[in-house]
Amino acid sequence: MGSHRLIKRILYVILVIFIIAGIKGIDIYRKVKMANVFTNNKKSRYLYIPTGSTYDTVLNILYSNNLIKNKATFEWAAERMNYKKHVYPGKYKIRNRMTNQKLIIMLRSGEQEKVRLTINNIRTKEQLARLVSGKLEAGYSAIMGLLNNKEYINGLGFNEYSIIGLFLPDTYEFYWNTSAEQFFSRMLDEYNKFWNRNRRAKAGKMNLTQNEVITLASIVEEESLKEEEKPTIAGVYINRLKKGIKLQADPTVRFAHGDFAMRRILTRHLSIESPYNTYKYYGLPPGPIKIPSKSSINAVLNYKKHDYLYFCAREDFSGYHYFTRTLQQHNKYRRLYQRALNKRRIMN
Repeated sequence: MGSHRLIKRILYVILVIFIIAGIKGIDIYRKVKMANVFTNNKKSRYLYIPTGSTYDTVLNILYSNNLIKNKATFEWAAERMNYKKHVYPGKYKIRNRMTNQKLIIMLRSGEQEKVRLTINNIRTKEQLARLVSGKLEAGYSAIMGLLNNKEYINGLGFNEYSIIGLFLPDTYEFYWNTSAEQFFSRMLDEYNKFWNRNRRAKAGKMNLTQNEVITLASIVEEESLKEEEKPTIAGVYINRLKKGIKLQADPTVRFAHGDFAMRRILTRHLSIESPYNTYKYYGLPPGPIKIPSKSSINAVLNYKKHDYLYFCAREDFSGYHYFTRTLQQHNKYRRLYQRALNKRRIMN
């Protein structure tokens, strides 16, 4: 009879232990495995953790964005998973109904999303800095600081005028927490890849530096949207350079005035004092008037050899040009185009 009671007590104790363990297990499961991350509209969103952030910084970001439903369970899980010692900056994709465990594993592993940065149709340093700082953690002032740092850009092989030519138009992938220095380093790598032995050799045969090729390409690109015309236009400017004739490129005058919407260059515009004014100064301007496309650079490197010295937009506004050998021929087409501008009342 006594042994019977002892067995019952033992079974009771075991049952209590199992119940406690079960409750404990359920509690741990709730803290680790149950959904605890909820986003607005149940859609994924991005979490940005700045460089230098601490564990408390991350908590503040999560809580201020109302992403965590149960703060106590998240902090319990973060403590057990030692997240405090593994805080990494970056851009993280937060999915609705993530568990504490999945969120912490992602954050502590630094498994961040990449940012796509498209460089296209950029004319000035300021435009470039705004574009980059809008996509990466590197701020506007940090980007501009390097663009205007003569010692730094000289070390890259550029100067204050040519530095814009470092950045080739394309779509690149970066981590959000890329610094200004890292951005420049990546762009230099891309620049050196593009300027392979073949392209460098072609520039050398033209007696032009890489920066000069890019500068000429920027003018060619502003002159025509027609890819098939670019090598011919490049040939016109190469001929003028060889003969010591001023380039007299209208796009350089627009750049000098800082008015990129200017559709008509008038005589009064040509007197502006600027090293970019190719109506006033011989040779190429000191740097690109925009970041030219790779196709425009290739058009210059593979320019068409001919004896044209002039070109003029066609009066039908098709985007194509007349190419001529003499000023007399050029003036004939120029008058046609001017009449077309007047007819459309395009005066500036």
